Amino acid sequence: MTNIWTEIALADERSIAREKIIRKIKKTTEKHRQEGALPVGSGVLGRLVEEESLPDDAVADFIINLLFAGNETTAKTMLFAVYFLTHCPRAMKQLLDEQESLGSKCNGEELTWQDYKAMSFTQCVIDETLRLGGIAIWLLREAKEDVTYQDYVIPKGCSVVPFLSAIHLDENVYEGALTFNPWRWMNPQNEGKRNWRNSPFYAPFGGGARFCPGAELARLQIALFLHNFVTQYRWTQLKEDHMSFFPSARLVNGFQIRLSRRQ
Repeated sequence: MTNIWTEIALADERSIAREKIIRKIKKTTEKHRQEGALPVGSGVLGRLVEEESLPDDAVADFIINLLFAGNETTAKTMLFAVYFLTHCPRAMKQLLDEQESLGSKCNGEELTWQDYKAMSFTQCVIDETLRLGGIAIWLLREAKEDVTYQDYVIPKGCSVVPFLSAIHLDENVYEGALTFNPWRWMNPQNEGKRNWRNSPFYAPFGGGARFCPGAELARLQIALFLHNFVTQYRWTQLKEDHMSFFPSARLVNGFQIRLSRRQ
């Protein structure tokens, strides 16, 4: 029970912080409106202000969604990837070998799109991280019509909370579902499940009309992070940790590590 009350208290703090951010956004929005014409490259906020039909509340809501939906989610997935790799030395070695095979790119040269497309095992690591540690583990929806599922009838108008991790961690779908195993995605039998745009067995980015618009960008960012992180640093975990999925996916102790530069 203590953990639940702690989460409720944290939720209140987040709500207060959100209101502070909204006030700052509205203040900046008003400043832009008063200044009139905006310089080229004034960013997302500038483009939204140019849309005169958008009220300040809508602008603030859009920016908040952009900050949190495209920031915390990707950053947490990067964290989970490092955590899982730390506990799977074999995967860590194969990932490092793949990244070091890019040669001079480890010495500061910029990666190309072709380099990214060549990161086949890195993509397996990302897929497995999203399966085990997906951020959007549940959704809130409303039944638009009566729905029959197995022996249950969900009446029209009822609120429904699909728990995506229930699919991702189902032993009937994934053998050894609770084990970090990026090699599972190399198995041709899992190719259909890997279609994260419309697979009924793998939905780390949601689906349908509300499918995450930043899915491809998020995967690219994670791959670039892993490239730079594993080729430039070594690390050791300082404190035991484990995953928790309430109220969202997280590492209980924050995954404390000690970093050192690779020589």
